[in-house]
Amino acid sequence: MDTDKLTPDEQQILLKLARQSLAAAVNGEKQPEINAAEYTPRLQAEGATFVTLTINGELRGCIGALEAYQSLAEDVREHAISAALDDFRFSPLSKEEVNRVRIEISRLTKPAGLDYASPEDLLAKLRPGIDGVVIKDGKRRATFLPQVWDKIPDPEDFLDNLCYKMGGPENLWRTKHLDVLIYRVEEFHE
Repeated sequence: MDTDKLTPDEQQILLKLARQSLAAAVNGEKQPEINAAEYTPRLQAEGATFVTLTINGELRGCIGALEAYQSLAEDVREHAISAALDDFRFSPLSKEEVNRVRIEISRLTKPAGLDYASPEDLLAKLRPGIDGVVIKDGKRRATFLPQVWDKIPDPEDFLDNLCYKMGGPENLWRTKHLDVLIYRVEEFHE
């Protein structure tokens, strides 16, 4: 991703699109049209993103996709709207909150499997602050973006919380071999 980073202008275009899209959705207005011809090839290419909303530094919504399936611009719009209205952990964003919310966009690399032999080996292979982590157990899965390391810097606590988020016991990663994938992000915000 380092060689394919978005330019500051491209980042601003996506942040503006996210802001306009969530404001329109919250206010029940028509969505701004995405005219692909007006976007750079990088913004037209398929991309996977997470859009995180905060108010006064506190999480207010976060929705995204791990795999690219639509243009980067469309992905940002979809997840900005979903983060505002559909994150089950929060009530839908109110009209009064629209101007208070801050938007962060994380553009993901394609997740890659992480081979490990034991819980200790898994801990040794994780790169705090660098890797986003996906864990899978059957049909259940959960992810933490690399930014979560800022709040949960200890790898054991990080994995405990990720198992809990997935709906399993916190120590599941110690007692069962889970599928683990890692990815990196290009993060930018308002």
